[in-house]
Amino acid sequence: MTLFQTVAIVLCLSAFAAYINYRYLHLPTTIGLMVVSLSISLVIVGFAATGLIDLSGVDRFVKSINFYQLILNGLLAFFLFAGAMHVNFAELKLQKWPVAVMATIGVFSATIITGGLFWLLTYFLDLHVSLLHALLFGALISPTDPISVLGIMKRMKTPKSLEIVITAESLFNDGVGVVVFLTLLQIALSHTQPAYLDISVFMLGEAAGGVAMGYVLGMMVSFFLREVDDYQIEILMTLALAAGGYALAELIHVSAPIAIVVSGLVIGNRGQNRAVSALVLERLDIFWELVDDILNAVLFMLIGLEVIALSPDRIFLVLGFFAIAVVLIGRLASIVLSAGIIRPIRHFTKGEIAVMTWAGLRGGLSMAMALSIPDIPGKRIILTVTYVVVVFSVLVQGLSLSAVIRRALF
Repeated sequence: MTLFQTVAIVLCLSAFAAYINYRYLHLPTTIGLMVVSLSISLVIVGFAATGLIDLSGVDRFVKSINFYQLILNGLLAFFLFAGAMHVNFAELKLQKWPVAVMATIGVFSATIITGGLFWLLTYFLDLHVSLLHALLFGALISPTDPISVLGIMKRMKTPKSLEIVITAESLFNDGVGVVVFLTLLQIALSHTQPAYLDISVFMLGEAAGGVAMGYVLGMMVSFFLREVDDYQIEILMTLALAAGGYALAELIHVSAPIAIVVSGLVIGNRGQNRAVSALVLERLDIFWELVDDILNAVLFMLIGLEVIALSPDRIFLVLGFFAIAVVLIGRLASIVLSAGIIRPIRHFTKGEIAVMTWAGLRGGLSMAMALSIPDIPGKRIILTVTYVVVVFSVLVQGLSLSAVIRRALF
């Protein structure tokens, strides 16, 4: 099957799922797409189990999709840029310390706590997952995804400061989480004793380099935007910044996700507010919102279809349901630790901590990292558990978030 045929099939399925959700389910778009795509996958698996259809062709199609290349080296650049474009930098500056601590110390602590508890869980179930591989799971499941959360929070009139913290944290913790995951994966594949000082320097260099590169590229493009008053050209320039900046960051080995978030913040605030006309600003906003919606539709359709290719053992599914609690405990512990560190600057109430814990949805980035793991012991376990956690996160946490916000904050 050609790349064009694969894209065509996924787009057609996404459009069908979006129509079904809009016409009959009336769920938030991303959650509705997950429900429809998961239902389609379960129906296909059910027909295959009864012998009515041959699943091999569908299975080959799903397995032919390189999720790592598609998401981590493709869609993520546009997701992060679109999200950062709509973050108000003035409001972000007021919450800079909570965001910085939660996106760094919060990610590290969530990785260690979640990974450690997951290792204990596999030990008691006699599944023999090493501690390093358990930490890989902790790293890939720690970054959060704000895609379906922000619309709910806005409808509930959540305090703006809390909304900014959750939005910005999720943008930056994607970059930090990817760096932690790739570092642990490199250690797991090297089979040598890691030099922890070298690892620390490498990770700090990746993050700092990403910030510096993103700022420089954002300022350069904002300068060029001032010279142009044509929305087609300016849209093309922002597309080039998102795609080209991500590729360049990967080439020179700095954090590409962090670079794109920073450049998106620069363009969204300095570039838009000072460098373009009101008409161009409006069309830029419309364009990037449309890009975000289309990519989200494709992403959640792919996550739903992934159930066809899993073929998990029953014990892996049992582990996945227990892992849901482990991930929530890790998220809660990391938030409590971060809140304790920044308490002299910003005090979080118990209700805000509860909302931040429950609003920490996992999505396509976690699946992409799980699918990128080579054939090492425990890969099938990690992949199955990640899928169970992501589906629970999007469907259960996403659908119940309004009730949690209402109960915790109002």
